[in-house]
Amino acid sequence: MECQLENITLHYKVYGAGRPIVMIHGYGPDHRLMTGCMEPIFREHAGWQRIYLDLPGMGQTRAPEWLVNADQMLQVLQEFIDRVVPDQRYAVAGQSYGGYLARGLVHRQPERVDGLCLICPVLVADKKKRTLPPRETLVRDPGLDSRIAPDDAESFKDFRGMAVVESQRIWKRTRDEIYPGVRAADHEFLDRYAADGYSFSFDVDAMPAPFTRPALFLMGRQDSIVGYADAWRIMDGYPRATLAVLDRAGHNLQIEQEALFNALVAEWIGRME
Repeated sequence: MECQLENITLHYKVYGAGRPIVMIHGYGPDHRLMTGCMEPIFREHAGWQRIYLDLPGMGQTRAPEWLVNADQMLQVLQEFIDRVVPDQRYAVAGQSYGGYLARGLVHRQPERVDGLCLICPVLVADKKKRTLPPRETLVRDPGLDSRIAPDDAESFKDFRGMAVVESQRIWKRTRDEIYPGVRAADHEFLDRYAADGYSFSFDVDAMPAPFTRPALFLMGRQDSIVGYADAWRIMDGYPRATLAVLDRAGHNLQIEQEALFNALVAEWIGRME
């Protein structure tokens, strides 16, 4: 589906019907990152309309030349939501940079957000100021190399450089849910945006009042991309938040800790219900 706004067209998909929940993927992949981890959970939770979009420059959404910073990206998100679910409250789930943008929605329109789920969110936009654990792989599968198709060699190299837990299932999910979007992205746009416009012009966590709806922060103990320790400093702003720091999980926590991820997200959905 396509959502035509005044000066940008966003690609998105909708599953189910009922209360809306907007899913925002991270920086580089596309909506498949979120459908892959979230749709299995909603088999047990009817009554939700799941809205998965491709952010500008990612997936099938082209990035216009005028879009150069996070404030504009957030404005696009707000206009998209106003068009797709006008005059409705909604929940929002965001992974990595999508978690940063999701907090922007809470900051700008807290009266409309029913719940917030953050999966390995960007907590500190400036990469130099993040508190990060060392990069490490805890579980290796030495025989995995021999089962990789030649066409997947480059993606597998990236996987090996990022995975905390290696297995055939984790590799296949990463290959199918993350790398197709990465390959489809407009990398020239992403490089330019990351260099000049990645951060909001305002402090996204300096909210006028605490967010009192159900929230969930899912952090990987071995996430060397965004870390986990910086989450503690903003928790007072989310008095109904569960903060879970999962061992044996890096930046792809939703895949590496699938069972715990499913259980904790299901519990968050239950709190909203």
